[in-house]
Amino acid sequence: MSPGPSSPGAGPDATHATARNIFVLTAWHALAWLTFANAIGVLLAVMLLCPATNRLFDTFTYGRWINVHLELELYGWSSLPLLAFLFRVYAVDSPAGRESATAAWVRPVLWIWSTALAVGTLTWITGHTSGKLFLDWTGYSRILFPLAVFTVWLLLAYAFASTPQSARFAKLICLALLLLVPILLYVSASPNLYPPINPATGGPTGASQLESTLVVVAILLLLPFGLTSRKAQRSRAVTASWVIFAAESLLCLSLGRADVSNHRPTQYISLASLLVWIPLIPAYFAAFAWHPHTRRWRIAFLWWWALLVLTGWALFLPRVLDHFKFTDGLVGHSLMAMAGFISALLLFVQVELLGDSGWIFNRTWSFHAWNFGVLAYVVLMFIAGWREGSNPAFTILPGAARNLLYTGRLFVGVLMFLASAQWLLATSHLLRGPASSHSILAEPIA
Repeated sequence: MSPGPSSPGAGPDATHATARNIFVLTAWHALAWLTFANAIGVLLAVMLLCPATNRLFDTFTYGRWINVHLELELYGWSSLPLLAFLFRVYAVDSPAGRESATAAWVRPVLWIWSTALAVGTLTWITGHTSGKLFLDWTGYSRILFPLAVFTVWLLLAYAFASTPQSARFAKLICLALLLLVPILLYVSASPNLYPPINPATGGPTGASQLESTLVVVAILLLLPFGLTSRKAQRSRAVTASWVIFAAESLLCLSLGRADVSNHRPTQYISLASLLVWIPLIPAYFAAFAWHPHTRRWRIAFLWWWALLVLTGWALFLPRVLDHFKFTDGLVGHSLMAMAGFISALLLFVQVELLGDSGWIFNRTWSFHAWNFGVLAYVVLMFIAGWREGSNPAFTILPGAARNLLYTGRLFVGVLMFLASAQWLLATSHLLRGPASSHSILAEPIA
């Protein structure tokens, strides 16, 4: 679908096209998995609305498909755009001379990744699972997927060694840390290894939530340095952000890793320290120069970030979490994180990487269909979760209110599937020919 690797006889135009298209090709793989996972999500919504439909699928019922849906959303859609980011950081897309040979390896590396996901899909749908959410690698897939991650590392190391790099020492340190990822994936997939547990809810502790959120904050703080440049050499927002991040990291270390209830004030008070990032992250990103096409998704991901942090802390409070735990309310909050914040962030990153070709993600219908779909889904699930917290049978026994909420979830799920399908179609056209597809499919951005 994309131009092939440059050969010895290829001219500079072909070399540049190969380097340029690696971001389009990465986006295509990511969107293919997103569209497939969203189609499964629509199927799951049908199964929940009409439980009798599970019988049509024999043993391939909701319990099998939900694992496939969740894992593909994470390791297919949410992970592949981050590979594109690493390709930019390590100059894999360099179009200069022999250095473009690194770009030639992008396509096989992406297909190795997608093949590992396909094997994982076959494993999960046939009922082989580790029982660990988002770490469901088992059997052959537990070996194959870390190997796929390792091939990405080899490509980055090759680009680092063969292409002129800025900040070489920092990138060398990052390469060493990235080498740990496939090892940690294999080890953490073991069913014998579990994180600290909140004894009051059976969920994560405040300390573990603070830790995981600070990892996301670290990614947000590092992201601009691999994509663009600062507007000014010095920025108070940038300096303040790193100082506060260091302080909160020390706070996180002081809390330790133990089974602690959310009823302890130290847990929800320490988690409240994350609220400072609601205004700070927008100020931080405003200090950098971004492509004009990113404005729409940059605003979206910042709004989702603010809503996610605020509701995440509110839902962790005593009594509130006691009412919402193991209900559709937390399902809605998880979707706010993945489909709202994470997806908007990934789309923003891809638009920045694609530059002028980023129009494929900016059409009005798909933008509003996706964000409205996520918001409506969250509202519907919060309502269902609140009702379920008062009456656990609410979502088990079919009733008018329950069926209305689940019909709404099905409708917005279809909207999100159609939006992702439109992005996939636009990316496919872009791979075939950027100039012709832009004239046919592009839409002016207000």
